[in-house]
Parts: sequence; structure tokens; C-alpha cells
Amino acid sequence: MTLALLDSASLYFRSYYALPDSMTAPDGTPVNAVRGFADTIARILTDRRPARLVACLDADWRPRFRTDLLPSYKAHRVADPDANREEVPDTLTPQVPVILDLLAAVGLATAEADGYEADDVIGALTAREKTDPVEVITGDRDLFQLVRTEPTPASVIYVGKGWAKAEVLSPAEIAERYGVPVANAGPGYAAMAALRGDPSDGLPGVAGVGEKTAAKLITQFGSVEALLDAAKSGHKDLPLKMRLKLTAAEDYLSVAPTVVNVAVDAPVSISGPDIVPSAPKDPARVAELAERWNLGGSVNRLLAALERSAS
Repeated sequence: MTLALLDSASLYFRSYYALPDSMTAPDGTPVNAVRGFADTIARILTDRRPARLVACLDADWRPRFRTDLLPSYKAHRVADPDANREEVPDTLTPQVPVILDLLAAVGLATAEADGYEADDVIGALTAREKTDPVEVITGDRDLFQLVRTEPTPASVIYVGKGWAKAEVLSPAEIAERYGVPVANAGPGYAAMAALRGDPSDGLPGVAGVGEKTAAKLITQFGSVEALLDAAKSGHKDLPLKMRLKLTAAEDYLSVAPTVVNVAVDAPVSISGPDIVPSAPKDPARVAELAERWNLGGSVNRLLAALERSAS
């Protein structure tokens, strides 16, 4: 058995941009994200054949515990500063409730945690899992930090270039690609990312420290905290110039691990059993949604994938 954890927003955003908004319901509402998301789940069930699946959701896309530490975190994506609302295309917003309705009618579990991002939900569910292998399905590299070998394997199915070019990344692949130690590939990636920074998330990183240097430093010292301590104590293996760069970034480095690392203790709430059903939970509701929103082909493929996954 395998547990598939879906980074839902990542997947439906990609569906929205990959498919034309000429895909509409009878009332003219675009349904490209809904249809693309349903097709993605069908492909996951067909190609990966997980016995368990959870669609993980953002209860708070920009949690306060992160922005209190680093106000720049995702700040450039804020559409309404007063409401802390993410900038989302007008024609995508109404599709999200349809996606949730469809998941509920089919009987696929969803999960969220009040005050936390989907990344934290995925991290917490991965940390909890002691029985089955985990596959995290995402287009976001931040979740590379979750790869592991014990107590059960956890890998990332990275769909940044689409499902047809999906990459299965385990600790060995992350270590080879980013130059971090294979025995500590997940945490090593997170620490490297914190040092390197990420403009797409508002993470400044350390000035003058790129990916290769960051990986080398983490390989040598093990963590951001240990590296900063070494810089402050004048460690002999850190050249003066690097010590100065690191100490100049002390304010950032002191909070970066909390901001970058997923919160594995997030209080996750799951809608129901995560076992993939062999048939829809509410066939009449599925049929109603398919007709109302013109989801026919995509829903048919999803239902066929459910049936195949049970065989």
C-alpha cells in the first residue's frame, strides 16, 4: 500500500494555467482547473496506484507564525493586505469549491490544519506515517525536504513540468541533484534552500551564497543553526569572508529554519477515511456535479481510475 499526499493548490493552479478557460460550464463559468485536477487524480490513481490518498489544503496560505518572524514571506503575492488574501485569478477562485464538492462526492479524503499551509499538512501526515510508503505529489520544490528512507520511504513525485514529465525523487536523487548528504537529504535540502533563499517565497537568503556553496556548507556543518554558531565563534574551517556574510545575515538565519521547515506538528483534520474507494461515495451527487459543471469526460476518467485501482 502507498499513501499519496496531494499538494492540491499546486496541482489545480497548474491545471488552471495548462488548460484553456474556454472549458466552461453551461452557465459560462470556466472549469479548466476542475477538469484538469480531476484528470490529474485519475492519472495518479492509474499510474501510481496508491491505496490511500489525501488531498491536502491550505487553511492559511501565509501563516502568521511565519510572517511574524519574516514579514517578507510571500509578501509579493498578497492581493489584499488587510485580509491577507493571496492573489488568485478571478476565474480560478469559483472553481475551488467545485473541486472540493467533487472530492467529497467521490469519497476522496481532504485534510487541512487551522493556521497552517498545505505543506505543513503534508509534512505532518508524512511524519505520522509509520506503516506505508508515502508519495508527495507536488509542483513545489519546497516539499523536497520530506524525502526519507525511515520509518517508511517517502518520495516526491515532482510535476513541475507536467504529469507526462513527472520525476520520482527519493533521498538519493535529491542528494545527487543538490549536493546534500544522502543520509540527511530532506533536512539538508531545507537548510540549503534557507541559505540560498527563494525570491518566489520572499526568502532573501544569504547575500553571495548560491546553491552550490549552500549545499557545501550544510554538508560540512549539518544545519543552519550549527553553521551560524560556527560563524559567530570564528570556526577555523570557515574563511573570514564567509563568516562575515553569515553573521551579517544573522537576523534572517535565526528565523529561517522555522519559516522554511514544514511544521510536522500541525493539528491536521481529515475529512474521512483515506482509503481510495472502488466506487464513488455519492454517485448521484457526482452525476449532478458532472452535468451542472460540464465535467463529463474528466469525471468519467476519474471514476474509471477508481474502479481500476480496486482491481
